[in-house]
Amino acid sequence: MSAPAAPAGDPAPDLQALLERLQVHLDDVGVLRRALTHRSWAFENGGVEPNERLEFLGDAVLGLVVTDEIFHAHPDEQEGRLAKVRSAAVKTASLAEVARGIGLGRHILLGVGEAQSGGADKDSILADTLEAVLGAVYLDQGFASAYDLIERLFAEVLVELADRGAALDYKTSLQELTAAHYELLPRYQVTDTGPDHAKAFTATVSVAGEVVGAGEGRNKKEAEQRAAREAYRELAARIDRAGGRAPDPADASGPSVPRAVGDGSDVG
Repeated sequence: MSAPAAPAGDPAPDLQALLERLQVHLDDVGVLRRALTHRSWAFENGGVEPNERLEFLGDAVLGLVVTDEIFHAHPDEQEGRLAKVRSAAVKTASLAEVARGIGLGRHILLGVGEAQSGGADKDSILADTLEAVLGAVYLDQGFASAYDLIERLFAEVLVELADRGAALDYKTSLQELTAAHYELLPRYQVTDTGPDHAKAFTATVSVAGEVVGAGEGRNKKEAEQRAAREAYRELAARIDRAGGRAPDPADASGPSVPRAVGDGSDVG
Protein backbone atom coordinates (compact mmCIF):
# COMPACT_ATOMS: atom_id res chain seq x y z
CA MET A 1 0.00 0.00 0.00
CA SER A 2 1.38 3.41 -0.90
CA ALA A 3 1.73 6.27 1.55
CA PRO A 4 -1.14 8.75 1.78
CA ALA A 5 -0.96 12.00 -0.13
CA ALA A 6 1.32 14.53 1.54
CA PRO A 7 0.25 18.03 2.51
CA ALA A 8 1.37 20.87 0.26
CA GLY A 9 4.96 21.80 0.93
CA ASP A 10 5.68 18.42 2.53
CA PRO A 11 9.41 17.61 2.48
CA ALA A 12 8.42 13.97 1.70
CA PRO A 13 10.92 11.92 3.71
CA ASP A 14 12.61 9.16 1.70
CA LEU A 15 10.76 6.28 3.28
CA GLN A 16 12.26 3.62 1.04
CA ALA A 17 15.81 4.67 1.87
CA LEU A 18 15.02 4.42 5.56
CA LEU A 19 13.40 1.01 5.16
CA GLU A 20 16.49 -0.25 3.35
CA ARG A 21 18.69 1.05 6.15
CA LEU A 22 16.48 -0.68 8.71
CA GLN A 23 16.38 -3.86 6.59
CA VAL A 24 12.65 -4.21 7.02
CA HIS A 25 9.62 -4.48 4.74
CA LEU A 26 6.30 -2.79 5.46
CA ASP A 27 3.03 -3.59 3.72
CA ASP A 28 1.73 -0.14 4.62
CA VAL A 29 4.51 2.42 4.18
CA GLY A 30 2.11 5.06 5.42
CA VAL A 31 2.53 3.78 8.97
CA LEU A 32 6.23 4.64 8.75
CA ARG A 33 5.41 8.15 7.59
CA ARG A 34 3.14 8.53 10.61
CA ALA A 35 5.96 7.32 12.85
CA LEU A 36 8.14 10.14 11.48
CA THR A 37 5.52 12.84 12.04
CA HIS A 38 6.42 15.00 15.02
CA ARG A 39 3.59 16.80 16.78
CA SER A 40 4.99 20.18 15.62
CA TRP A 41 4.48 19.11 11.99
CA ALA A 42 1.04 17.71 12.74
CA PHE A 43 0.04 20.99 14.41
CA GLU A 44 1.12 23.06 11.41
CA ASN A 45 -0.63 20.71 8.97
CA GLY A 46 -4.05 20.32 10.59
CA GLY A 47 -5.65 16.92 10.53
CA VAL A 48 -2.35 15.01 10.40
CA GLU A 49 -1.89 12.34 13.05
CA PRO A 50 1.37 12.67 15.03
CA ASN A 51 3.55 9.77 16.03
CA GLU A 52 2.72 9.75 19.74
CA ARG A 53 0.50 6.65 19.76
CA LEU A 54 3.11 4.70 17.80
CA GLU A 55 5.77 5.96 20.22
CA PHE A 56 3.71 4.59 23.11
CA LEU A 57 3.46 1.22 21.40
CA GLY A 58 7.12 1.10 20.40
CA ASP A 59 8.25 1.93 23.93
CA ALA A 60 6.48 -1.16 25.24
CA VAL A 61 7.84 -3.42 22.50
CA LEU A 62 11.37 -2.11 22.99
CA GLY A 63 11.23 -2.70 26.73
CA LEU A 64 10.08 -6.29 26.29
CA VAL A 65 12.70 -7.14 23.66
CA VAL A 66 15.58 -5.58 25.59
CA THR A 67 14.45 -7.39 28.75
CA ASP A 68 14.30 -10.70 26.90
CA GLU A 69 17.73 -10.16 25.34
CA ILE A 70 19.57 -9.33 28.55
CA PHE A 71 17.69 -11.99 30.53
CA HIS A 72 18.93 -14.75 28.23
CA ALA A 73 22.37 -13.24 27.58
CA HIS A 74 23.22 -12.98 31.28
CA PRO A 75 21.75 -16.02 33.08
CA ASP A 76 23.85 -15.46 36.21
CA GLU A 77 23.04 -11.77 36.75
CA GLN A 78 20.73 -10.69 39.54
CA GLU A 79 17.50 -8.80 38.89
CA GLY A 80 18.89 -5.48 40.13
CA ARG A 81 21.79 -5.55 37.71
CA LEU A 82 19.55 -6.57 34.79
CA ALA A 83 17.20 -3.70 35.62
CA LYS A 84 20.09 -1.23 35.52
CA VAL A 85 21.27 -2.48 32.13
CA ARG A 86 17.74 -2.32 30.73
CA SER A 87 17.23 1.19 32.07
CA ALA A 88 20.50 2.38 30.56
CA ALA A 89 19.73 0.74 27.21
CA VAL A 90 16.33 2.39 26.77
CA LYS A 91 17.10 5.82 28.22
CA THR A 92 16.78 8.83 25.93
CA ALA A 93 20.51 9.27 25.32
CA SER A 94 20.95 5.62 24.29
CA LEU A 95 17.98 5.71 21.93
CA ALA A 96 19.20 8.96 20.40
CA GLU A 97 22.61 7.43 19.75
CA VAL A 98 21.02 4.48 17.97
CA ALA A 99 18.79 6.86 15.98
CA ARG A 100 21.81 8.90 14.86
CA GLY A 101 23.49 5.70 13.77
CA ILE A 102 20.75 5.05 11.22
CA GLY A 103 20.45 8.69 10.15
CA LEU A 104 16.90 8.95 11.46
CA GLY A 105 16.97 12.70 12.05
CA ARG A 106 16.94 13.67 8.39
CA HIS A 107 13.69 11.76 7.85
CA ILE A 108 11.66 13.32 10.69
CA LEU A 109 8.83 15.69 9.75
CA LEU A 110 9.14 18.77 11.94
CA GLY A 111 7.33 22.07 12.17
CA VAL A 112 9.17 25.16 10.96
CA GLY A 113 10.16 26.40 14.40
CA GLU A 114 11.26 22.99 15.64
CA ALA A 115 13.31 22.39 12.51
CA GLN A 116 15.01 25.77 12.77
CA SER A 117 15.96 25.11 16.40
CA GLY A 118 17.77 21.90 15.48
CA GLY A 119 14.99 19.50 16.37
CA ALA A 120 16.27 16.83 14.00
CA ASP A 121 19.24 16.30 16.31
CA LYS A 122 17.56 16.67 19.71
CA ASP A 123 17.92 13.58 21.86
CA SER A 124 14.29 13.64 22.96
CA ILE A 125 12.89 13.88 19.42
CA LEU A 126 15.26 11.24 18.06
CA ALA A 127 14.44 8.86 20.90
CA ASP A 128 10.69 9.34 20.62
CA THR A 129 10.76 8.93 16.85
CA LEU A 130 12.84 5.76 17.05
CA GLU A 131 10.27 4.27 19.43
CA ALA A 132 7.51 5.28 17.01
CA VAL A 133 9.34 3.56 14.15
CA LEU A 134 9.62 0.40 16.24
CA GLY A 135 5.92 0.66 16.97
CA ALA A 136 5.20 1.01 13.25
CA VAL A 137 7.19 -2.13 12.42
CA TYR A 138 5.41 -4.06 15.16
CA LEU A 139 1.99 -2.83 14.02
CA ASP A 140 2.59 -3.65 10.35
CA GLN A 141 4.74 -6.79 10.51
CA GLY A 142 4.27 -8.22 13.98
CA PHE A 143 6.42 -8.98 16.97
CA ALA A 144 8.99 -11.21 15.26
CA SER A 145 9.99 -8.51 12.78
CA ALA A 146 10.11 -5.87 15.50
CA TYR A 147 12.24 -8.17 17.65
CA ASP A 148 14.71 -8.77 14.81
CA LEU A 149 15.02 -5.04 14.15
CA ILE A 150 15.58 -4.17 17.82
CA GLU A 151 18.09 -6.99 18.15
CA ARG A 152 20.11 -5.57 15.23
CA LEU A 153 19.90 -1.96 16.33
CA PHE A 154 20.72 -2.53 19.99
CA ALA A 155 23.17 -5.44 19.88
CA GLU A 156 26.25 -3.24 20.28
CA VAL A 157 24.64 -1.07 22.95
CA LEU A 158 23.68 -4.07 25.08
CA VAL A 159 27.12 -5.67 24.84
CA GLU A 160 28.83 -2.42 25.79
CA LEU A 161 26.53 -1.80 28.75
CA ALA A 162 27.02 -5.32 30.04
CA ASP A 163 30.79 -4.88 29.86
CA ARG A 164 30.89 -1.60 31.74
CA GLY A 165 30.45 -2.90 35.26
CA ALA A 166 28.15 -1.37 37.83
CA ALA A 167 28.35 2.17 36.50
CA LEU A 168 26.02 2.71 33.56
CA ASP A 169 26.63 6.32 32.68
CA TYR A 170 29.92 7.31 31.12
CA LYS A 171 30.97 9.96 33.64
CA THR A 172 30.60 7.51 36.50
CA SER A 173 32.20 4.71 34.48
CA LEU A 174 35.16 6.91 33.61
CA GLN A 175 35.59 8.07 37.18
CA GLU A 176 35.64 4.48 38.45
CA LEU A 177 38.07 3.42 35.71
CA THR A 178 40.57 6.20 36.37
CA ALA A 179 40.32 5.83 40.14
CA ALA A 180 40.99 2.09 39.92
CA HIS A 181 43.80 2.14 37.36
CA TYR A 182 45.42 5.56 37.72
CA GLU A 183 44.41 6.58 41.26
CA LEU A 184 43.17 9.83 39.77
CA LEU A 185 39.87 11.44 38.90
CA PRO A 186 39.10 12.96 35.50
CA ARG A 187 38.95 16.71 35.08
CA TYR A 188 36.43 18.43 32.78
CA GLN A 189 36.57 21.76 31.00
CA VAL A 190 33.50 23.13 29.24
CA THR A 191 33.17 26.08 26.88
CA ASP A 192 30.09 27.41 25.11
CA THR A 193 29.43 29.40 21.97
CA GLY A 194 26.40 30.97 20.32
CA PRO A 195 23.45 33.05 21.51
CA ASP A 196 21.61 32.22 24.72
CA HIS A 197 18.71 30.56 22.90
CA ALA A 198 20.95 28.28 20.82
CA LYS A 199 24.16 27.65 22.73
CA ALA A 200 26.54 24.86 21.77
CA PHE A 201 28.76 23.34 24.46
CA THR A 202 32.14 21.68 24.02
CA ALA A 203 33.71 19.59 26.79
CA THR A 204 37.14 18.06 27.15
CA VAL A 205 38.20 15.59 29.81
CA SER A 206 41.77 15.01 30.91
CA VAL A 207 43.58 12.51 33.08
CA ALA A 208 46.96 13.49 34.52
CA GLY A 209 47.04 16.50 32.24
CA GLU A 210 46.39 14.57 29.02
CA VAL A 211 43.15 15.26 27.13
CA VAL A 212 41.67 11.84 26.46
CA GLY A 213 38.17 12.77 25.31
CA ALA A 214 36.09 15.55 23.83
CA GLY A 215 32.41 15.98 23.10
CA GLU A 216 29.79 18.48 22.01
CA GLY A 217 26.21 18.94 23.11
CA ARG A 218 23.31 21.32 23.56
CA ASN A 219 24.02 21.56 27.29
CA LYS A 220 26.92 21.04 29.69
CA LYS A 221 25.77 17.61 30.84
CA GLU A 222 25.41 16.25 27.33
CA ALA A 223 28.81 17.56 26.25
CA GLU A 224 30.50 16.08 29.31
CA GLN A 225 28.83 12.69 28.81
CA ARG A 226 30.05 12.55 25.21
CA ALA A 227 33.56 13.54 26.25
CA ALA A 228 33.47 10.90 29.00
CA ARG A 229 32.33 8.27 26.51
CA GLU A 230 35.26 8.98 24.22
CA ALA A 231 37.70 9.01 27.14
CA TYR A 232 36.31 5.80 28.63
CA ARG A 233 36.65 3.93 25.35
CA GLU A 234 40.18 5.24 24.79
CA LEU A 235 41.46 4.39 28.26
CA ALA A 236 39.68 1.02 28.36
CA ALA A 237 41.37 0.12 25.08
CA ARG A 238 44.77 1.15 26.46
CA ILE A 239 44.25 -0.91 29.58
CA ASP A 240 43.15 -3.88 27.50
CA ARG A 241 46.26 -3.61 25.32
CA ALA A 242 48.38 -3.52 28.48
CA GLY A 243 46.91 -6.80 29.68
CA GLY A 244 44.28 -5.47 32.06
CA ARG A 245 46.42 -2.96 33.91
CA ALA A 246 46.99 0.74 33.41
CA PRO A 247 49.88 1.41 31.00
CA ASP A 248 53.10 2.39 32.70
CA PRO A 249 53.26 6.20 33.12
CA ALA A 250 56.36 6.27 30.95
CA ASP A 251 54.52 4.57 28.10
CA ALA A 252 53.86 7.13 25.38
CA SER A 253 50.63 5.37 24.43
CA GLY A 254 49.07 6.09 27.83
CA PRO A 255 48.72 9.12 30.03
CA SER A 256 51.75 10.31 31.93
CA VAL A 257 50.60 10.06 35.52
CA PRO A 258 51.98 12.62 37.93
CA ARG A 259 50.21 12.00 41.25
CA ALA A 260 49.99 15.67 42.18
CA VAL A 261 46.66 16.28 40.48
CA GLY A 262 43.58 18.07 41.79
CA ASP A 263 41.04 16.29 43.92
CA GLY A 264 38.54 15.94 41.09
CA SER A 265 36.00 18.11 42.85
CA ASP A 266 35.03 19.59 39.49
CA VAL A 267 33.62 16.25 38.36
CA GLY A 268 29.88 16.81 38.14
